Amino acid sequence: MALKSLPLSDVYALLEPGPVVLLTTADKTGRANVMTMSWHMMMEFTPPLVGCVVSEGNFSFKALRATKECVIAIPARRLAAKVVKVGNCSGRDFPDKSGADKFRAVGFTPLPAKDVHAPLVAEAFANLECRVVDTRMVARYNMFVLEVVRAWRDPAQKNPKTIHHQGWGRFAVDGRIITLKSEKA
Repeated sequence: MALKSLPLSDVYALLEPGPVVLLTTADKTGRANVMTMSWHMMMEFTPPLVGCVVSEGNFSFKALRATKECVIAIPARRLAAKVVKVGNCSGRDFPDKSGADKFRAVGFTPLPAKDVHAPLVAEAFANLECRVVDTRMVARYNMFVLEVVRAWRDPAQKNPKTIHHQGWGRFAVDGRIITLKSEKA
């Protein structure tokens, strides 16, 4: 078997770390925003720490850096078209100072969070309220380390399937679940 060279610009599609999620923020004036994000990773179990990359060109970057809090909302497959729509527009495109225009434009409902000012996304099957706990990699890599301070799950959404970005508009959907013996439960 002969291996074929792969363009370096395609490497990210091989290593996408997890499901496509929504990141919500609220700036110091209370204006909410939502963006699509797929560059994130679990870093620790207890407390749950998540590393995420938010481009400084994104409207949410400034709010996340200033307020040091956000929500990671995890959408199921049925929301894929809306998730892509969020990713193809910017909060700058909406004049409403509350940020509700972008949520409305894509058909998402912002809900108040308990411990952060950023809104939850009602349609997501899970929402993670987060606070930034480490910014040392922001200047160099736009990478924030978040601590999940509260987690929510919609019990009505049984066995949701997540979407995983494979690059250039292609997504994989979670498949069959297998269980293998593990030393830890």
